[in-house]
Amino acid sequence: MRPTFRPLLVNGPTGDPALLVRIRNTRRSLLVDLGDLARLSPRQLLTVSAVFVSHTHMDHFAGFDRLLRIAHGRSKTLLLFGPEGFIDRVGHKLGGYTWNLVGPDTNDFRLEVTEVRESGLGRRATFRVRTGFQREENEASGPSDGRLISEPGLEVLAAVLDHHTPCLAFAFAEPDHLNVWPDRLKERGLATGDWLATLKEAVREGRPDDYPIQVAWREGSGKPAALPLRELRESLLSRTRGQKIAYVVDARYSEANAHRIADLASGADRLYIEAAFAEADADRAATTNHLTARQAGQLARAAGIRELVPFHFSSRYQGRFELLEEEAFEAFRNG
Repeated sequence: MRPTFRPLLVNGPTGDPALLVRIRNTRRSLLVDLGDLARLSPRQLLTVSAVFVSHTHMDHFAGFDRLLRIAHGRSKTLLLFGPEGFIDRVGHKLGGYTWNLVGPDTNDFRLEVTEVRESGLGRRATFRVRTGFQREENEASGPSDGRLISEPGLEVLAAVLDHHTPCLAFAFAEPDHLNVWPDRLKERGLATGDWLATLKEAVREGRPDDYPIQVAWREGSGKPAALPLRELRESLLSRTRGQKIAYVVDARYSEANAHRIADLASGADRLYIEAAFAEADADRAATTNHLTARQAGQLARAAGIRELVPFHFSSRYQGRFELLEEEAFEAFRNG
């Protein structure tokens, strides 16, 4: 099975947090946290359709300016999610610049910003480049069961953790994975291409059996340009368990946080989780509301995840980051 989500830890385990989640067979990416984004090209940043910010400490939010600089000249809508108070901070960022050269004829770039509370989705606001990013209040959202985005093939969930300030953890889940049998594709003389993504989307949306799908043939003959959904679904596709990726940063070790992390990351294929301090410095971790590597490994084990990726190491371990990795993996394997 080729994974749908292709995550890239932009700055590795030791740099500013930023996770680019590319979605296969689309021109779309999701971005988790806005640390230093210098390593991402404009082309990569322009694929981003939604951004999920855990909290607005500088190492998680300083990259907002680079993303804005690249994207604001395009007509697109960028979704942003963050904790309570996030709309104010986005507004302050935008208000730090002079927008006297924009107006009604400027491209239609906009930011749709939503705050996430323990009870669900909270305040919402829009900022448009045409108005110089003047804040427009939107109707507040209601409870969300932790779901920020729910669409065919993708769910994004969040949990509010305690970092002596609200800090969001995220999970990206594919309800199921639709696989294309390449041998059957070849047998029927069908070519690969974007039409396969259209086919999968139609299946996930529950389109009727006779719904026409425009196909691509290996040989450009006079064969039908469209085939019914049922025929293609039954001859080309199989269903398997969907992919799930979870992301946890900046959380104190507490019973409440542990339960929320376990619920959010349960059964994930991969968990990115901070391992800021060695167990010998657990007091320092507690004082700064961070996890130790051992705690990170234990939380991953409790969630029943498949692959652990410890990251966001404290710079005090420069030159010996492997100590943190070893402690995290030992706890993950053995408890």
